Amino acid sequence: MTHIVNPYSHRLGIVRGWKSRWFGNKGNYVSNLKGDVLLRSYLDKRLRGMYVAQVEIERSQKEFRVTIHTSRPGMIIGRGGDGIEKLRKDIDKEMKRVKVELPTNFKLDIVEVPSPEASAAIVAQMVAEQLEKRIPFRRVLKGTIEKVMANRDVFGARIVVAGRLGGAEMARKEQIRKGGIPLQTLRADIDFAKEKAYMPYGTIGIKVWIYRGMKYEKDAHTKGYSSVNEEAGQR
Repeated sequence: MTHIVNPYSHRLGIVRGWKSRWFGNKGNYVSNLKGDVLLRSYLDKRLRGMYVAQVEIERSQKEFRVTIHTSRPGMIIGRGGDGIEKLRKDIDKEMKRVKVELPTNFKLDIVEVPSPEASAAIVAQMVAEQLEKRIPFRRVLKGTIEKVMANRDVFGARIVVAGRLGGAEMARKEQIRKGGIPLQTLRADIDFAKEKAYMPYGTIGIKVWIYRGMKYEKDAHTKGYSSVNEEAGQR
């Protein structure tokens, strides 16, 4: 009780699917896990400022596919596809540097996010970008949450910033919240993300929760939710 659980991991297998999906030899678990962690870490730094919502990785015995969901696909793809080719070469170079072997059949896909204001990761990056431009944090919080709640897919939102806000000597936490966020309801589709704003006087942490309504069995990413309903009915 009272332990804070990541809303994404809390709903895995119920209304959420895994961001890494592997099919094939189980003996390569350690190397695959290491490769996924290092690749995600590199893409977070490489694509900072390009509003990336999430990175999905699929592995099979003959194929390795990385799907990048972003609200600004043109910035990654580049003119005539030059950007995506450069990104592919940079990924190969980085994986060789950290001594991680990539399958020969490596595919890189860019998918556009249709509703950026409903993605917690993109909203967190928007807040960080504005804070780094020295915009007052209260104005950033108020303007961002109004923009988020204007989206018809969003039913509730919460944004928390913590650190030396406004350059103050003592760190503190400020938050703004609108609508409902049922964290303990497993069928609630809640997106969560963390981000950092790098300021001259220190780092400001950002957390974003976005509630996008209820998901039932027909909308769920996995089939696990039906068993949860049956168990609840038996109780």
